[in-house]
Amino acid sequence: MNTPRKAVLVSMVLGSMATGGLLGATVLAPSASSAATPSTTASNGTAASGGAASAGTFHSNENAAHEKTESAAREAQENAGQMPTVP
Repeated sequence: MNTPRKAVLVSMVLGSMATGGLLGATVLAPSASSAATPSTTASNGTAASGGAASAGTFHSNENAAHEKTESAAREAQENAGQMPTVP
């Protein structure tokens, strides 16, 4: 194989590898960063088992006894799928 053809082949291989790397980083980066954020799905109305939610996921406690004692601000945060920061 002569030198100009080899240079073209090498540059094509390196260009395709760089393009694939950039495309892969673009496609996979958003999913990797969203994995660290807590889920904001709506609660199905059941209390979390064992009294503690699993790590990284908040589950609202919709038990009637619990609902009587919580403030309106806390209920609003729970309804929004946020970890409550008010008593």
